[in-house]
Amino acid sequence: MTHSTDPDLTDRNQQLFERAQALIPGGVNSPVRAFRAVGGTPRFIERARGAHMWDANGQRYIDYIGSWGPMILGHGHPAVVEAVQKAALEGFSFGAPTEREVELAEAIIAQVPSMEMIRLVSSGTEAGMSAIRLARGATGRPKIIKFNGCYHGHADSLLVKAGSGLATFGHATSAGVPPEVVQHTLVLEYNDVAQLEQAFALHGPDVACVIMEPIAGNMNFVRASTAFMQRARELCTAHGALLILDEVMTGFRVALGGAQSLYAQQIPGFRPDLTVLGKVIGGGMPLAAFGGPRAVMEQLAPLGPVYQAGTLSGNPVATACGLATLHEITQPGFYDRLAARTRALMDGLKNAARAAGVPFATDSEGGMFGFFLMDELPQNYPQVLTTDGARFNRLFHGLLERGVYVAPALYEAGFVSSAHTDEDIEQTIEAARSVFESLSK
Repeated sequence: MTHSTDPDLTDRNQQLFERAQALIPGGVNSPVRAFRAVGGTPRFIERARGAHMWDANGQRYIDYIGSWGPMILGHGHPAVVEAVQKAALEGFSFGAPTEREVELAEAIIAQVPSMEMIRLVSSGTEAGMSAIRLARGATGRPKIIKFNGCYHGHADSLLVKAGSGLATFGHATSAGVPPEVVQHTLVLEYNDVAQLEQAFALHGPDVACVIMEPIAGNMNFVRASTAFMQRARELCTAHGALLILDEVMTGFRVALGGAQSLYAQQIPGFRPDLTVLGKVIGGGMPLAAFGGPRAVMEQLAPLGPVYQAGTLSGNPVATACGLATLHEITQPGFYDRLAARTRALMDGLKNAARAAGVPFATDSEGGMFGFFLMDELPQNYPQVLTTDGARFNRLFHGLLERGVYVAPALYEAGFVSSAHTDEDIEQTIEAARSVFESLSK
């Protein structure tokens, strides 16, 4: 079914949004989709192929969201579609083990040396909260450390903002989370080594784990400094706490071995104790995982006392999608080509912004990128908050009107897929050049 893009006709996106708002809170099933941060009507997507997707009006967009990261091959990659179709014919769900669960575990562990065992689950939130429960169970300690601006899913103990000082613990950022649930969560500033040292000096014997995004994708794109990552590893080791890297976003996205493989090149012997994965390993299907050394993972039921379960964990269709995706991205040269395409986009946007006199700073790794309407890259969440939100909203809508779909929020990273062509990149840069010129006036 095709829909005219004639602006005089009724906007089907608006029609659908009005219907949705009567039935679904905010009209969306995940808050950032609502366009609340940027204003306007969310686009209801009907289909996607390669690097493009089409909304309910038939408008085509160059897609830099990629389902918030999983679509590293673009939409509808033939090998992935074939694998999913074959799996679907065999059965949607069994509630019993399958060979593909074992194959996917083998494929992931082969690329991530810090993981000796792995548990498959259905979402990043589930993987993150399970990893923290495992850390608490394995150490026998109650307290966790997380960082301001890092997102690890919507589990109660993680929806927390910083307290008034290092001697106090966090405050819930969501209604429905009792204070006693977050009383053991300590929130620190990202990339602040001195604050991390002080936190361990105050609470070290009670800290079960430190959980962090190695590249924070919910601050747009802010990477942990090498010194910060190294000190986190040292402090966790010295105090008997576990270091959890949340690589739901970065795993198999920034490099074949995830962000941890990049830090291992800079920090001798570097490994996290637990890793949380999602997005790319499911290829767009609901699938995530957490894993680490055998001695820690064997604390999970049915072997150990830490309980975790899931009816749809290791879903046979999702594992087929993930396996087919991993097969493609492990081909020689895949990440070199993906990173080069991403850098070309960032360089083009930076040059276009600067030619128009608009402050613009970028960073990228593999197929993940971020940009800020600032002169320099921020290092933590308070610095991210100083960016020009109103100008970003104008940039977002200017790009959207020109057929370029970036994240509808200032604080979200972007993603390039192997399906993006030179022409897609050039069209994006040209669209941005036009918008930057309007922003400079």
